[in-house]
Order: sequence, then structure tokens, then C-alpha cells
Amino acid sequence: MRVNLYATFREHAGVKHFILDQPSGISVGEAIRRIVECYPVLHDHWLNDRGELHAHVHVFVNGSEVFTLPNALETRLQAEDTLDFFPPVAGG
Repeated sequence: MRVNLYATFREHAGVKHFILDQPSGISVGEAIRRIVECYPVLHDHWLNDRGELHAHVHVFVNGSEVFTLPNALETRLQAEDTLDFFPPVAGG
């Protein structure tokens, strides 16, 4: 599946996008843990001390915000899916 990083997440990881080579059927939460294993610099930006996703991290699955999906972080992914990660945005 394709993973796109935006703004400061892109800067921290040093990549704009990459392919996460994982079998179909993993959950969004599992994908997040595997991404953090590949890019440990993202750990503190994405996960709290309990390993839970920070509320300010915006995750989209194929253009839909993950928490608007019926299964949220337990949503199962397919190889052709796209994950997008956006940091909080401020300004006016």
C-alpha cells in the first residue's frame, strides 16, 4: 500500500511517500505500528506513551478520515489502498 506523509511528518521521516509491503487484511493500527518500525523518528510524533495514536495525527484511508470509518483504526487494508498522514495545522 502507498503511504503519503505531509508537512512536518515528511520532514521528520525524510520521505514524501513509500510503499508499505504488507499483506492485505492488516488493520490501520497495525500499519501505523509497522510504519513507526520503519521510521522510528515518527514514533513520538504519532504515538503516546501507551502506544496510542495522538489525537492531533490525521490519518486518511483512500481519502476518508480514519475515525469517520465504521471500524476506525481496526479498518482492514488492501494492498491497493493509500494511507495519508497529516500533522496538525495551525494558522489563520
